[in-house]
Amino acid sequence: MVLSVDAGTVLTDKGGQRLGLEEVLRGLVVDGIVYGEQAQTLISTRRKLGDKTGDDEHPLALIASRQWSSADTPSHILTEERLMRWLADRVKLAYYRIDPLKIDTTAVTSLISYPYAARYHILPVAVDDEKILVATAQPFSRDWEKELAPLLRRDIERVVANPSEIDRFLKEFYSVSRSIRGANTTGSDALQGVLNLEQLIELGKTDKLDADDRHVVNLVDWLLQYAFEQRASDIHLEPRRESGNIRFRIDGALHLVNEIPPVVMAAVTSRIKVIGRMDLVERRRPQDGRLKTRSPSGQEIELRLSTMPTAFGEKMVLRIFDPSVVQSGFGQLGLTRHDTERWENMLSQPNGMILVTGPTGSGKTTTLYTAMRKLATPEVNVCTIEDPIEMVESSFNQMQVNPGIGVDFAVGVRNLLRQDPDIIMVGEIRDLETAEMAIQASLTGHIVLSTLHTNDAPSAITRSLDIGVPPYLINAVLLGVVAQRLVRTLCTYCKKSINQDEVDWVGLTPPKVSSKSLKFYKPVGCDECHHTGFRGRIGIYEILKMTPQLQELVVPNVDTAKLRKQALKDGMRSLGEMGAQKVCTGLTTAQEVRRVVPGIHFEN
Repeated sequence: MVLSVDAGTVLTDKGGQRLGLEEVLRGLVVDGIVYGEQAQTLISTRRKLGDKTGDDEHPLALIASRQWSSADTPSHILTEERLMRWLADRVKLAYYRIDPLKIDTTAVTSLISYPYAARYHILPVAVDDEKILVATAQPFSRDWEKELAPLLRRDIERVVANPSEIDRFLKEFYSVSRSIRGANTTGSDALQGVLNLEQLIELGKTDKLDADDRHVVNLVDWLLQYAFEQRASDIHLEPRRESGNIRFRIDGALHLVNEIPPVVMAAVTSRIKVIGRMDLVERRRPQDGRLKTRSPSGQEIELRLSTMPTAFGEKMVLRIFDPSVVQSGFGQLGLTRHDTERWENMLSQPNGMILVTGPTGSGKTTTLYTAMRKLATPEVNVCTIEDPIEMVESSFNQMQVNPGIGVDFAVGVRNLLRQDPDIIMVGEIRDLETAEMAIQASLTGHIVLSTLHTNDAPSAITRSLDIGVPPYLINAVLLGVVAQRLVRTLCTYCKKSINQDEVDWVGLTPPKVSSKSLKFYKPVGCDECHHTGFRGRIGIYEILKMTPQLQELVVPNVDTAKLRKQALKDGMRSLGEMGAQKVCTGLTTAQEVRRVVPGIHFEN
């Protein structure tokens, strides 16, 4: 028997009742989203089992768990979000995708108590002086609205949200706020008497809030898990005069996550210092540390810790090194087939030096670790000297710079040469002494990988000359230079197709090729990308390979422009050109390439 429906009687407000399974199934059948046979089968099954959807199970969540194909679009699965968007449209309310980065949890959780919000399965998500926005998955259940409006003295606007998101963030938001309030109460007197810079720096020594307080422990656990879920690369804990800011760097941009009382910020920093084996008492000088933890999926993740004394207390940055970013193939990093061949050819040489250049945060470490992981077979000995060790890798022998006992890069390389290495990675060449030791290692039959801070690949040669490396040594050991940048990739959920003539090529040279196969997009912004229009990043590379013609130009005071011109003749593709390729394949935008490669034109 096929489910009988009456388009005029489905999904009507019957005096504040909760949605029922049969009611929503009828609506879905009427709108051609669910097949009548599927709906009838589900209803019959539930009746036989005597198991009706209750207060703790939303009917649309139950339907979503069935993973049905949509009747109107068979290639699409009926997800909870798809069904809730349908419900919102049906009841003429806005659909709201809960984005924790956009919600002031302290403000919204102070308006309604947790027991009350949990009782009605509602979640306040935004508030201002005139109204409060409340998310619900039961649009006809409105008893709470009549009770709250006069108490809050604000208009209440209802929006529809996923029941699973409401349940999750209801617990999470109130738990975090409860921990902040509990921690703040414990150490409420810790900031008394703050009058000048000296006292501010010394605050940690009179902080009355215990780093092992359960509220603080809960906050730190939430902070790390939340950062993993949001794909953050860095966590910034920044003390301010009136509050402490927690910010995440996601796809290269910082997002404010929460503001907490200064005393709680100090306690959170102390807790992280304890588990990172740092000096808890010392707050007057910078410190470095590291810790290892697990992501919610169970994967081990390294975090590098760094503190800095500021006017209002210790600022801490946690850099997250997810092992999954060290890719198994160079193509996943963003290298084209042409550049992959050049890169692998350099790595296959028996000895010589390869330099990777780019500003901080351009992905140099990921490129180096990916290359070394590929080279680290059981037959070779891979040794590194780093400041600090970025990611612990079991297939490498890693040593950390320690200036306090006289171990700098030059000393480290000298020591590594006695360890029978095949491949050496020097974290950074900063001075002539380190450069000379790296060159010596190259001349004695080793592959040496290192980094420099230059804007492009040809500049690495002039930079080497500037620090005092003789031209003949550069020509003797340098195999090539890789310059790189990271560009944000367009969000696949919301990017919008545009014509080639709509691309903003201002300041850049557009590609000469015009073909229907090229695809151009612009960012839009949606819940999946936090309304930035971008989700994820990919590398663009400029690979200079040393040739006899290029070696002839390596002389004191050489013009970088001459080196670049010859490198392009020898097959190097510029950062601008590789950025243009990413634009033409729909991965990013010309504005984004121009942002990370300033002043460099697309060369064709």
